[in-house]
Amino acid sequence: MKYFVLIPDGMADEKVAALGNMTPMEKAAKPTIDTLARLSYVGTVSNVPSDMVPESDTANLAILSYDPKIYSKGRSPLEAVSMGLDMKPDETAYRCNVVTLSDEGDYDEKIMIDHSADEITTAEADLLIKSLDEQLGNDIRKFYTGVSYRHCLLWKNGDDKYPFMRPHDILGQPIKEYLPSKEDGKEFYDLMRRSYDILNHHPVNEERRRRGLRPANSAWLWSPGKKPALPSFKEKWGLDAAVISAVDLIKGIGLCAGMESIDVEGATGNISTNFAGKASAAIEAFKKGTELVYLHVEAPDECGHRAEVENKVLSIEKIDREILAPVLDYLKSCGDDFRIMVLPDHPTPLRIRTHAIDPVPFMIYDSRETNDGVDCFTEDSAAAKNNYIPRGHELMSALIRKN
Repeated sequence: MKYFVLIPDGMADEKVAALGNMTPMEKAAKPTIDTLARLSYVGTVSNVPSDMVPESDTANLAILSYDPKIYSKGRSPLEAVSMGLDMKPDETAYRCNVVTLSDEGDYDEKIMIDHSADEITTAEADLLIKSLDEQLGNDIRKFYTGVSYRHCLLWKNGDDKYPFMRPHDILGQPIKEYLPSKEDGKEFYDLMRRSYDILNHHPVNEERRRRGLRPANSAWLWSPGKKPALPSFKEKWGLDAAVISAVDLIKGIGLCAGMESIDVEGATGNISTNFAGKASAAIEAFKKGTELVYLHVEAPDECGHRAEVENKVLSIEKIDREILAPVLDYLKSCGDDFRIMVLPDHPTPLRIRTHAIDPVPFMIYDSRETNDGVDCFTEDSAAAKNNYIPRGHELMSALIRKN
């Protein structure tokens, strides 16, 4: 038995007027998903407990069968693991976005324009992060380059409980109320404020302005955490598993769970990612004996954050056409039984441009079975099946069942 788990991150949404009062899932032409959905076990699942923040680390831990209430320690340490950083027990990891703040006024009066600085390239961001480390790093804290706008700060004896605001939650808003406190968060506040002075007129940003792109003119810290420890996925389920993602967070979860992390050239975490390359990587993993492949695609989530309606629809169509279709063709041809599970980790509604905690649709297709599924895999059609799983970390047992 082979298992393919496909995660179109943030795919679930609300009905959108610009799409004729349809959701992106309803609007998208996704013939492969819908063909399988007609024969699948379909329902909804809550991947994020009601008292937790709907972050991708929490949701993806749950899908991989790890109870977020036990194992969620923040996304930053998982990203640090993916980056190959050897976190010490006394170190705290912080996500360090390079963001675009407005030009006018003092630092406290600025507005959060873009949490991703127009999805800055990694090469450009690397020069900015190196400048931050040269001027703000020291014996107890150090900056590390990640991918695009997503980077890491390790801080010895840093506060791993500080309640930072997520930058993608305050797009278009003044940052004053969301900055770290000048009392108990003074060190964080000072670092972020100083980062603006370092980055705003950095040559990388001046060149970006000349090209009509947004500058990455400030660091923004959030999601602190200590080094995580997950039980082995293979010991839990008896399967050799691999993860494929452009996002350090997802890679980190896989590595902490003892899964193989497969890199794909040109995988970016946005609409320009190498969809076909991810499919090829999944097929090659199966050919080499991997029994479960967990393939994560960030593009729908990023489109949700950026309020890109047409691109969100397009990303779903590309996932269907360029990833699921060729993987399905391979699985049909290889002679083994297989199961495919498709679900977003959480919704990322275009209206609010951030994650929501609502249940998400899921479908599980078994090559040996015919289920009474749905004609079109959408939020509403899945909910109408009344197959609701309230604890997302129990969903994996529905996929990897004995019969």
